[in-house]
Amino acid sequence: MRAKITDDLKVAMKAGDKRRVDAIRLINAAIKDRDIAARGEGKTVSDEDILALLQKMIKSRQESLEIYEKNGRPELAETERSEIAVISSYLPAQMDEAAVADAIKAAIGETGAASIKDMGKVIGALKGKYAGQMDFAKASAAVKAALAG
Repeated sequence: MRAKITDDLKVAMKAGDKRRVDAIRLINAAIKDRDIAARGEGKTVSDEDILALLQKMIKSRQESLEIYEKNGRPELAETERSEIAVISSYLPAQMDEAAVADAIKAAIGETGAASIKDMGKVIGALKGKYAGQMDFAKASAAVKAALAG
């Protein structure tokens, strides 16, 4: 994953794509920050950690985008949109609602979850298998509904 990001940065620099270069540099900076924090804990940063970081970056930019649009700042909103597009290109394809529902049913079956108390087990199983492929905030609500009903 790191090699792909580095290669894409070189390609964007050669092409003179300033917005893409800026977005990829933001990604690299965030990864380096995560590396430094992990090194302090005696850990290494995996591709799954990078996927989680990219999802967090997208969520942050989506929140900023909404604020800029509400306050009539289209130039800043466009910058956020372009960064979201670049960051999203490094994430695996997102699962549709039917696939998420099937994955939740399978995870509930695998973990033997019977009540809301078992929700953590189910979410843990989903994160292990589908990191970067689903919105876990929405999946969490769906798991809760499935276990409650």
